[in-house]
Amino acid sequence: MSTLRIVVDRLDDWRPYFPSEDLMPADDFLALEPTTTARDRGTRVLNLCGELDYLGLGYYVSLLAQARGQRVQPRVDTLNTLSRKATLDLALAPLAPLLEELSRDGGLAGDRLRLRVLFGECLEPTLAALARRLFERLPCPLLEVRLARRQGRWRVERIRPCRLRDLDEEEQDLFARALQRHARRVWRSPRARRRYRFDLAILVNPEESLPPSNRGALKAFIRAGRRLGIDVSLITRRDAGRLAEFDGLFLRETTALDHPTWRMARQAEHDGLVVIDAPDDILRCTNKVYLHALLRARGVPAPEGLLLRRGDRSRLARLAEGLSYPRVLKVPDGAFSRGVVKIDSGETLIREADRLFDTSALLLLQEWLPTEFDWRIGVLDGQVLFASRYFMARGHWQIYDHSGGRMKSGGFTTHAPREVPAPVVNAALRATRLIGHGFYGVDLKQIGERVLVIEVNDNPNVDAGIEDAVLGPALYERIMSVFLARMEARRRG
Repeated sequence: MSTLRIVVDRLDDWRPYFPSEDLMPADDFLALEPTTTARDRGTRVLNLCGELDYLGLGYYVSLLAQARGQRVQPRVDTLNTLSRKATLDLALAPLAPLLEELSRDGGLAGDRLRLRVLFGECLEPTLAALARRLFERLPCPLLEVRLARRQGRWRVERIRPCRLRDLDEEEQDLFARALQRHARRVWRSPRARRRYRFDLAILVNPEESLPPSNRGALKAFIRAGRRLGIDVSLITRRDAGRLAEFDGLFLRETTALDHPTWRMARQAEHDGLVVIDAPDDILRCTNKVYLHALLRARGVPAPEGLLLRRGDRSRLARLAEGLSYPRVLKVPDGAFSRGVVKIDSGETLIREADRLFDTSALLLLQEWLPTEFDWRIGVLDGQVLFASRYFMARGHWQIYDHSGGRMKSGGFTTHAPREVPAPVVNAALRATRLIGHGFYGVDLKQIGERVLVIEVNDNPNVDAGIEDAVLGPALYERIMSVFLARMEARRRG
């Protein structure tokens, strides 16, 4: 369990709140000698000082905390953003649609409004979403926001950190509740603190129809982590402001670029957390065009294919005449068999390409390789973790069939890695070495002696009853063990 330090201007500022052994005045914090111990590097610092302007006392608290390798909130880059109008306007620009929606629904009244945001929460229920979004964009514990309506449009007129001692009684109550939710370790008993050495967040989306892990698997991850001394918590994208509480982040929501999963992975990596999937893994795996070029350039066996450019529309008819069919046309970032179209003729190619070019400047046209099943080889840290065969949906050529009103999928079998043909395992490992040392699911087809890598997926499925059919609970412990080893290495520096 990492140490928490709550830094205030003076101890009297904390008088309205429950006493905490983690409390420290700013002068004492700045006087601490930096050490090279793992304990110091694992410290989390909650900077509640009032003087956060450039070179102020609170600014130096955040600056020295980062220099010591500690995780601090707010970070110096957040304080710099708050102090510069150009960067502040850029950070707040995505909030314009929410302000417009609140204005339309009557959530903003009058022409001016002052709002205090305490760990992403506020006293006004109608503005809760705005408070949360402000904290996500600018993770500073105490913010005072002034909103103004000009020419019929609401905008953030001013936003700055506020001081702990300026909160009124109602705001003090909200602060205490919000802090308890945001940093619950302040009130943890000493016994609970000794029990866990690290904190791991698992990012989930409760509304996702096809999540990477079902409920049984998530519970198994939590149990496995705690057996190893890792306190595992489920979070959602709304908890982006809480990432500094944790030592690691495990993405169990389907990933995409320019998406909350990628942004949270990037933020967590920036804050020094151990992250699976790392943002670079998401970047490399979610785009089929990139993977096609990478595998072909490095000699990893993959389906024959060619790239179609939006600018080729005028020449597509001539190209279509010289091709054999059927083929498969893919958008670069499709998932779960979406954005993959079987092409039976030149006319179909022209029609479907024209439709898909509306969403992507490049398309991938590959040979059609019908098989009864695809291999899925799970690889973590360069080692094979599980092996499954995913069968095609009944009467369909893909694993997932979206052609009807209801999605259907085929069956599966799970195998010990030693039961998998060696060429399949070797191809999977060759492909993942090109990506990194994360957690991948490699999809392969085996046609006679020919083994082809179809995709390398970041964020592969781990579902209770499927991928764990061979290893059982040991599967989850192996994944948590990798987090443990990496978090220990990170703490040692």
